[in-house]
Amino acid sequence: MKNAQELSKKNSKRSVSDMTTWLITGCSSGLGRAFALEILKNGDNVVVTSRNADDIQGIVENYPDTALGLSLNVTDKEQIANAVSQAEAKFGSIDVLINNAGYGYRAAVEEAEEDEIRTLFNTNFFGTVHMIQAVLPGMRKRKFGTIMNVSSIAGRFAMPGSGYYAASKFAIEGMSDALRREVAPLGIRVVLIEPGAFRTDFAGRSLTGSKKEFSDYDETVGQRRKKNDRTDGTQPGDPQKAAQTIIKVAKGSKIPFRLLLGTDAINAIRAELDRQHTELEDWKEISVSTDYK
Repeated sequence: MKNAQELSKKNSKRSVSDMTTWLITGCSSGLGRAFALEILKNGDNVVVTSRNADDIQGIVENYPDTALGLSLNVTDKEQIANAVSQAEAKFGSIDVLINNAGYGYRAAVEEAEEDEIRTLFNTNFFGTVHMIQAVLPGMRKRKFGTIMNVSSIAGRFAMPGSGYYAASKFAIEGMSDALRREVAPLGIRVVLIEPGAFRTDFAGRSLTGSKKEFSDYDETVGQRRKKNDRTDGTQPGDPQKAAQTIIKVAKGSKIPFRLLLGTDAINAIRAELDRQHTELEDWKEISVSTDYK
């Protein structure tokens, strides 16, 4: 009993700068790969995961002592439990979880098939939830940890053709908002990462679309369909700089709940908040007319 109390007291005094072990999902490419590489270069331990372990072998083999490469499909709860167990067995704890696994999907709301929507949510939203549920027991026991959920500027507003993708990110944002209030008294922190456009495979191989297309949506959804998207390789965001920023934020004593990444993200969200504020004021009299008098 005395040893348990001493361990609890020691953990409660840990500094965020002591964080050493990260578990990152979706490391085969894009931001996840950049996160893993930069954190390993920084000297920390990283559990590098991907659906296909061969895709991350090049990362892991250069850091035999501090990297653990694992196959992990976030839609498979058994694989999640196994990954967390192996991470804790090798490194003792998981200090930071980055829920990065996910993909894009373009379709008009009417066009999408139910199985496409469910598959999207199983990865983007439920995969995130199941990862959180798997690491929280250890974090609660240690009264220490940081959970970083990769959302998007699409977690704040939705463009035509991105209704379901945005919905999956809106769901992550709502869940994370409640989570941060639940776990803050336990010494656990939650951060939403909201990237703008970064030069990754997101608009390439990581972007999917509906099997059917209705011509009535050519003017709204049409230019944003994958076959018409010309943004791949021209995005303004630098993945390496994003990774460096994530490390700095995670190791800081003060963190934001929402962390926007990129000038385009700042501009887009500022414009959206202005639109919402204008609408609120324009309809305020109607809104307050519903109160008891």
